[in-house]
Formats: sequence, C-alpha cells, structure tokens
Amino acid sequence: MANALSPAELAKAFRYATDWFAVYVEETNALNVYPVPDGDTGTNMHLTLQSVRRELDLADTSKMSEVARAISYGSLLGARGNSGVITSQILKGFAETIKEASAVSPALLAQALEEGSRMGYKAVMKPVEGTILTVSRGVAEGARKAVEAGAQSLEEVLQGALQHGRAASDRTPELLPVLKQAGVVDAGGVGLLRFIEGLKGYLRGLPLPEPPKIEKYAQTAFEEEEFGYCTEFLMEGVAEPIEKIREAVASFGDSLLVVGAEGYVKGHIHTNDPDGLLASVARYGKMIRTKVEDMSQQHTEILSMAGAADEAPPPTGLVAVANGWGLVKAFRGFGARIVAGGQTANPSVQDILDAIKSLPNPEVIVLPNNANVIMSAQQAAGLADGKTVHVIPTRTMGQGLAATVVYQAELPSSELLPEMEEASRRAVTLEVTRASRSVEIGGVSVREGQPIGLRDDKLILAADTPEDALFDMVKLAAQDGEHEILTIFHGSTVGKDTLDALVARLTQAFPDLSLEIHPGGPDLYDYLAVLE
Repeated sequence: MANALSPAELAKAFRYATDWFAVYVEETNALNVYPVPDGDTGTNMHLTLQSVRRELDLADTSKMSEVARAISYGSLLGARGNSGVITSQILKGFAETIKEASAVSPALLAQALEEGSRMGYKAVMKPVEGTILTVSRGVAEGARKAVEAGAQSLEEVLQGALQHGRAASDRTPELLPVLKQAGVVDAGGVGLLRFIEGLKGYLRGLPLPEPPKIEKYAQTAFEEEEFGYCTEFLMEGVAEPIEKIREAVASFGDSLLVVGAEGYVKGHIHTNDPDGLLASVARYGKMIRTKVEDMSQQHTEILSMAGAADEAPPPTGLVAVANGWGLVKAFRGFGARIVAGGQTANPSVQDILDAIKSLPNPEVIVLPNNANVIMSAQQAAGLADGKTVHVIPTRTMGQGLAATVVYQAELPSSELLPEMEEASRRAVTLEVTRASRSVEIGGVSVREGQPIGLRDDKLILAADTPEDALFDMVKLAAQDGEHEILTIFHGSTVGKDTLDALVARLTQAFPDLSLEIHPGGPDLYDYLAVLE
C-alpha cells in the first residue's frame, strides 16, 4: 500500500494510466450517443492524455511544480473533443492543487480530485448532469469520504473514488434521457473511471488488461440526421479575457467550451458554420491548431462499424499523420486512421504505435507525412508485435495524400506498396506559410513574417502575398506539363474574395489544370497544394 507519491512516481502513474486507458478507447467510443455526438470520445480523451505524457517526458519530474505544469499545460494543448476539453480542466484543477506539495498524500489526492471536479463544472457554460461532470463529482465525493473514514493509503482513496464514481455513472441514464433510450451510461464518465482505474492499477502493480470485445454501438439506437460540425481551435498570444471570446463564439452553436492558460486558448463548439467561426475567432490571437469534423458523416461511419463488428477485418489498415481539418477529413475519407501532428507538432513513437495497435488489420501501412516523423514511424513499426507494419517515407502531407488515394483495404500490402510509393513520388507538394525569422537559404532571402513558398519541403521563393507565392510556385511546377490536377487546401484566415480571385487567376493561367479547392489546410499555413 502506498501512502504517498513523489513527483517522479506521479509522472509514472500518469503514463501508466494513459496506457491503461488506451485499452478501453474503442469501448468508450462505442458508448457515445447524441446529443453530444463526438463519436470518438475515447479517442479524444486518449489524445488529451497522450499530450500530458509528452509533456511529462520533457519535464523535470523530480519537481512537483514541473509535473503539475506538464499535466495542466499538456492536457490543455492536447485537449480534443467535448470530453477531452472537460478532462483537461479536471486535470488543471488537479494540478493546481498539488503543484506546491513535495508528495501526493491520500488527503491531498482527495483534495485534488475535488478541485478537478469543480474546475470541470466551471469550464462549461451550461453544465449538463448525466455526463462526465456528474461522474467527476461522484469520484471527488468518494475520495473525500474515504479520507473522512480514515483511509491511510492512496489505493483506499482511489477505491472510494471509483466506488462512488461508478454509482454516479450508473445514474447517468436517469439524468440524461438519451442515454436511457440507447441503454448505455455516459461515455466520458466511463473514460474518466478507466483513467482512475489505471492510476490504481499502477499502485497495485497490475498488468494491462485485455481490450474488451465491443458488442454494441450506442449510436445504432438513433436515426441518421444532420448533426453539424464539431469545431475546435487552439490559439496562442491571446490577450483578451476568455469570457469575451466565449461570448463572441456563443452565437455560432452549442456544446460550447472555451478555456485557457498562459496565453493559450482552446475552444470547442458544435456549429453549422465552422469557417465563419474560425475566421471570427482568429482576430483574438495566432491560430496554431484547428479541427473540424462532420458529425453526420461520423455517425454514418459508426453505424457502418457496428454492422461490420463480427466480420473479419480486411488485410491492410492505414495510419496517416496529419493536421488541418480539411486534410484530416480527406485522409479519413480514404480510410486512414489519423495520428494528429505535423510541422512543429510531431507525434511521438507511442502516439503512432497506439494508432497501429488500434487497427484490427493484420498488416498496416504508415504514412508519416513529415521528414521529422519518419524515424518515429519506423521505430513504432518495430514495436508493433503481432502486426506486419510498412512505413512509406512520405515527407509531406501532399505525398501522403497522393499515396492514400490509391489505398484499398481489401488488397494485401504487397500489392498496395508499389502503387502507393509511386503515387507519393510523382506528387508535388506546394506549401505557403510565413517566415519565422529573417534568413537567406539557398539563395532565397526572406524577411520575418514574409510569405514564403516551399516545394516538397524545400524553400524556393518569397513573395509579397501568400497568393503570389502559390501562383508563382504553380507556374514553375506546371512548366513540365506532366500534371493534370491541382488540389488546394486553404487556411481559415483566407477570405472568400481573396480565394475567388486566386482561383480565377489560376484558371486563366492554367486552363489545362483541373482545380479542386478545399478549406481546412494545415495549421500555420495559408495554403497547401498538391499537383498530380
């Protein structure tokens, strides 16, 4: 029995609990129901916890203040989905409570869980009972009662938290009728309990459990309908109060969460106008990450998964590293399992390995889509016991997207790899972003903040506007006459008039190129274009 956790031990416990949670990701996903139709609740919570793990790996875990900051900061930056953002606030309250301590005692653990629940409720504009909030309060009450009853060990406190948390979870169908209709308890609440089980499992030295078999998908209880778009954003350099930003976006939809710390603001909302929302909120700071998902499409996919639950999986699965909601949507549309990441936000080996393991297919192809991710992907491939994993060393998302177009899960990797590798080699990726500093590289001089153009990840020019940069790169690349299709993904800061003018300019100059235009380009980029 443990009566205290040092900072280093607490960090280990969080890492282990994250691995424990990973076992139950699909179980948690399967419980999700409308009217909060983030059908990847388990995935979102896991991504949030993985972000904490990455920060812990970088922190000085001999100091509680550093461990606490990693928990709070990592969960905020990595928070995904409604449940993930609420989880980040629960962890923020937990971290604020322990940051000055030398060790976590049973009494402090109970206090931290109570503050976490309070912060979770505070983050939600209109708290709804029967959700993860209800379960978090049950967890906190159970921990407090265990201490009041004389608990001397951390395990006793966690046992009390789990006992009352499970009772609260069992009550969620009575508090939220839609849960009762589907015959399930709240998914986010179950996810929170699985994480706490993981902390207890670490203290008791338990092995990771086997994944449960998914017998039912809760969304099969509902007819398909238009859910709108689950829209998220992360900004830095924000000076305005969070309340002002929350008020500015409230009219765009519901299921609203806006939270922040240290100049960062994370937002989550369900809306029918994701482009308008992102353009509106972008004036408050520098947009560094966005995510938009069509929840109606997601609902359809879940129904499809439910129908195929008892069928043998096709031979080959696909994992792709991507960011920018339009690109993520495109990769998913072709059947890829996504690992969030890109320039300045490279995923870890564990992130990629978790995605590989989450697929039922015996063979898996991985597209790193960034030069800095290739080695991590190769290391993850070597750790994926029980699966045959192939890494195609795609250096850009354009190369990865071209490879994904020819992917077919029904074919063995031996047939897919040559075609996918050839498609990635033939694609030309054109990216437009802003120079982070003044520099001269390869004879190209750029000023800090100036629009710059990269061809296949290499700086080739600077321009006065992002549109000039893209046009000039297309002009250079199209000279060989070998390309037929130009697909452009643009960022949320590109206005409609600007985009229309660019399309007209390209159409006039290159009448033989077929243009495809999509919103949701990579974070921090004005444009990403692929010539095929």
